[in-house]
Amino acid sequence: MGIIRSMRSRSHRVVQEQEECVGDSMRQSCWANMPQELLREVLLRIEASEDTWPPRKSVVACAGVCRSWRQITKDIVKTPELSSKITFPISVKQPGPRENLLRCFIKRNRSTQTYYLFLSLTNTLAEDGKFLLAARKCRRPTCTDYIISLDADDMSKGSNSYVGKLRSNFLGTKFTIYDSQPPHSGARIMKSRSTRLVNLKQVSPKVPTGNYPVAHISYELNVLGSRRGPRRMHCVMDSIPATAIEAGGVAPTQTEFSLNNIDMFPSFPFFRSKSNRVENTMSGPLVDQKDGMLVLKNKSPRWHEQLQCWCLNFHGRVTIASVKNFQLVASAENGPAGPEHDKIILQFGKVGKDLFTMDYRYPISAFQAFAMCLSSFDTKIACE
Repeated sequence: MGIIRSMRSRSHRVVQEQEECVGDSMRQSCWANMPQELLREVLLRIEASEDTWPPRKSVVACAGVCRSWRQITKDIVKTPELSSKITFPISVKQPGPRENLLRCFIKRNRSTQTYYLFLSLTNTLAEDGKFLLAARKCRRPTCTDYIISLDADDMSKGSNSYVGKLRSNFLGTKFTIYDSQPPHSGARIMKSRSTRLVNLKQVSPKVPTGNYPVAHISYELNVLGSRRGPRRMHCVMDSIPATAIEAGGVAPTQTEFSLNNIDMFPSFPFFRSKSNRVENTMSGPLVDQKDGMLVLKNKSPRWHEQLQCWCLNFHGRVTIASVKNFQLVASAENGPAGPEHDKIILQFGKVGKDLFTMDYRYPISAFQAFAMCLSSFDTKIACE
């Protein structure tokens, strides 16, 4: 989320003013003393006018001017759930819009085993977009890891840009999505070797080592015989209650990155926090055992006699037939079927040799959706 280098108007030029550190004291820029009513009106107009990327980065720049600008911008900018916009890096951890699918696409680099998630900037299937996340495939003797990062050039778990990972079993039929920070206030961290090393103070305490399971994905054996259908997915969202898909339902929403991640944004004090307590970084309910967890499944395709293939309606967002293509909806396991069970929560499909579309909505986030799509890329020995 870089700072814009040149602004055409005076209102844009002022956002380039940054706080300057002088010894142990902080000297605010002259714009910090602007009357609050006038400042709010200016920021509201910038937020309303810069609707899409790349101009939208001037909204991000406003949050880096000073404390007063930061707080007002933080109050004005809404989450993707309410605005259908991705603005700050934390947006990729927040649930998508309720009423429509947020359009993204994934580019694959076969030679380096890396994957890049972009926000679509136009309605056409173009290859330009706003970069959101990157992932790198790491093969291990008994499993495969996909390390997910906010930095396209640094996809290591020891990086401050690390946001989570996807891990598969040996056969590639079961996957677990791990978040680098708690998805809700009652989340339990999974113990790992890296966690134990940090507890023993053998590595830097700044290294993100959180492994909070947020979803489990399983692929079933194909039982369609000669008429091979799409892979059958079953996703259990550990951190999202089944009631989230209902009218008025709420999913946990991360509101800021933990202390481990703030070094990524030295130019934006907006992302800094004096506290790393979970309750300050989360909003939304804890998944109650009695409510149950949200379960997603493949939308059933129909057999097309003329084309002699299984078909799903992607509304023009998918152009190439592939076993990887899928649409996920709420499973009947969530309760009696209703209109909410017909809504597509995530769809993924092929449009080029190494280009795929990814569209998602509430109650899952871009990070969770990206991880689910990564599971489709992995080789499945028992399902192919």
